[in-house]
Amino acid sequence: MCASFAFANAYDVTRSLVVEEGGSGNYKAIMQEVSDLEAHTVFMPQDLSKFDKKNPLPVLVWGNGACTNSPWEHYKFLNEIASQGYLVIATGFIPMEEKAYKGDMSTPEQQVQSIDWAFKQNEDKNSPLYKKINTKAVCASGMSCGGLQTLYNCGDKRITTYMICNSGLFVNPMGAIPGMPMPTKDKLKEIHGPIMYLLGGETDIAYQNGMDDFKRIEHVPAVAVNFPVGHGGTYREQFGGEFRFPAVAWLNWQLKGDKQAAKMFTGSNPEILQRKDWTIEKNSKVE
Repeated sequence: MCASFAFANAYDVTRSLVVEEGGSGNYKAIMQEVSDLEAHTVFMPQDLSKFDKKNPLPVLVWGNGACTNSPWEHYKFLNEIASQGYLVIATGFIPMEEKAYKGDMSTPEQQVQSIDWAFKQNEDKNSPLYKKINTKAVCASGMSCGGLQTLYNCGDKRITTYMICNSGLFVNPMGAIPGMPMPTKDKLKEIHGPIMYLLGGETDIAYQNGMDDFKRIEHVPAVAVNFPVGHGGTYREQFGGEFRFPAVAWLNWQLKGDKQAAKMFTGSNPEILQRKDWTIEKNSKVE
């Protein structure tokens, strides 16, 4: 990672880094800390001139594993998503180096603050993001505890779709760590858009919880994909590793209406099965 520039804009960029040369996507990304959104990290394309009302940025809001108040384990994965043409807002302080964060736990409310900030920027004439954000295309997502935070917030009507990573509501709450949000399974009824569970296979400690969620969801389209790497996923690998492929495809399908991306999950032979070791399950709402 190397230091980079800051935008001249309505909010102050207090720190910024270019991660992995901006990611592998068509819109080289930058990771930023901004002055008016404390305890959050923002990822976005460096060149915003390519986005406008006709080609707006969809939004991903993210919560971290272990309720950590920094996306230090996930910044490569999130930066990669931003490089595909997304505004990504992660809970927690910017990771200026790949070093474990030690501090207070994050809260579910920080995800709501992320959505609030995106909507505010879209209406602020002094913001470089003015009228460049698709406020009708918002994915709430998170890993492990961050997935629980996402499900805690799932009733927020501004959310379009969900991506629950290495997570699921607890079948047995005795396994939770103090401070985790612990909604009951009834919370799943508040989900009001398509949802994907991105899990690490049977050795993932969240596998039972996530698959139990998936099997209970019948009122909206639901997909569960598994890659046998356990609970840690591939987030810290280059560009976020193998997990980035279904993640970007899901976002492109749900938030950009990309029919080619939909083929990753739909039909009798979903394209994800052409990738080594992946499995997929779908409910009856998915074509």
